[in-house]
Amino acid sequence: MALFGSLATIRAQLAGSPSFERTLAYVEEVLRPGSPAHRRVMAVADGNTERVELGDGVFALEQAYVAKPPAEGRWEAHRVYIDVQVIVAGDELMEVTDVSRLKIAEDHTPEKDLLFFEANADGSVLRMRAGELAVFYPVDAHKPSLAAGAPAGFVRKTVVKVPVASVS
Repeated sequence: MALFGSLATIRAQLAGSPSFERTLAYVEEVLRPGSPAHRRVMAVADGNTERVELGDGVFALEQAYVAKPPAEGRWEAHRVYIDVQVIVAGDELMEVTDVSRLKIAEDHTPEKDLLFFEANADGSVLRMRAGELAVFYPVDAHKPSLAAGAPAGFVRKTVVKVPVASVS
């Protein structure tokens, strides 16, 4: 099931995997004010996503957006990649539940490694703040990018995609 918390907490839980070590080194840099990675995320234009290759099939999607109302969120999951979602600035809500509790609405695999699920109110809610991260495995349906209040806040985030095959 999903992991969430500070970088130190997640690092302790994921120790030993080279792909996660690469990921967490990037996360450490992106969370360090003034670092090249932090400056790059802070420069992403509103509504844009920039892809950054980290090596060995691991990549990051650096994003900037206004969080959406929870009613506009969609359940999603991935089969090929593990999501490591990192809040760099702002805060948002993320919901999580086991994929077995949901019914697939749209299957965009394998071309996009993306499954969307029908609406369901069965999730647990995480409030994620700057400096926190959540790790979603293929069994973890998640609904990210949700506003933590009104008005919706501006979020800067990076989502690191770690190949499942690299950690098995």
